[in-house]
Amino acid sequence: MSLPGPDRVGFRARHLRAPREIAVDIATFLGLFLGFLLVLVAILIGGDIVTYLNAPSVFIVVGGAMAATLASMPLARFSKLPLVVMKTLMSKPQDSPQLIRQIVELAEIARRDGILALEAMVDGMKDSFLIRGIQMAVDGTDPEIIQTIMETELEILLERHEAGKGMLDSLGRYAPAFGMIGTLIGLVAMLQNMEDPSQIGSGMATALLTTLYGALLANILFLPMAEKLAYRSAEEALSKTIIIHGVMAIQSGDNPRTVESKLMTFLPPEQRPQTHARAA
Repeated sequence: MSLPGPDRVGFRARHLRAPREIAVDIATFLGLFLGFLLVLVAILIGGDIVTYLNAPSVFIVVGGAMAATLASMPLARFSKLPLVVMKTLMSKPQDSPQLIRQIVELAEIARRDGILALEAMVDGMKDSFLIRGIQMAVDGTDPEIIQTIMETELEILLERHEAGKGMLDSLGRYAPAFGMIGTLIGLVAMLQNMEDPSQIGSGMATALLTTLYGALLANILFLPMAEKLAYRSAEEALSKTIIIHGVMAIQSGDNPRTVESKLMTFLPPEQRPQTHARAA
């Protein structure tokens, strides 16, 4: 049995690491915290915070938005809402330059030792999407089939991401609507007690709180989180698109420098100097 060559040992040393850990997304937490903090400070400057606390308004806005979102989609999808929320708060960084370097190394090995040599490299890979692509290339699968399978998997992934984002979008749409509904309910209750003019002001304030809650939840919580999911989805789609083009280039036997040049076009100019292919 032949011993692994220096390049294979180096590849494993670089890539047989613990996979990128999921980390707290500081930007999401900071944005949510600052949004609610600024509103709280404005309330404290202008009056008493107790005035802005109303349990029935919370029930109407939160409960109504949840109920309407549940009614708009299957229960199985709605049950994943906690996981969707966690994905906005926790992130798995996508390192596209590092991914390109890894693919270029694979291209160098395939160019020098043959594409079958990549089978020994699979154990050093952590990206399941890349592993499947390389395995299909090593197995001699038709290039069109490889591309079709990988692009279909990417499309399905984006559909799942869109479904998750859709839940937060729905909550962001329904929260202000139920805020208005709560306001109308409060106004009706207030108008039924017009014989006591002293209660009109406080009743109007209570009625308007549901509109306030709906606007706050939609514009500080639900909609920003939905946009963060869209950003994450775009990042992951970019990584998988790089992998698809990289696998196809390796399968066709392209020069490693050509592979690198193709893949670097996916990076912004300031990141491109970070990858350098060795001479083939």
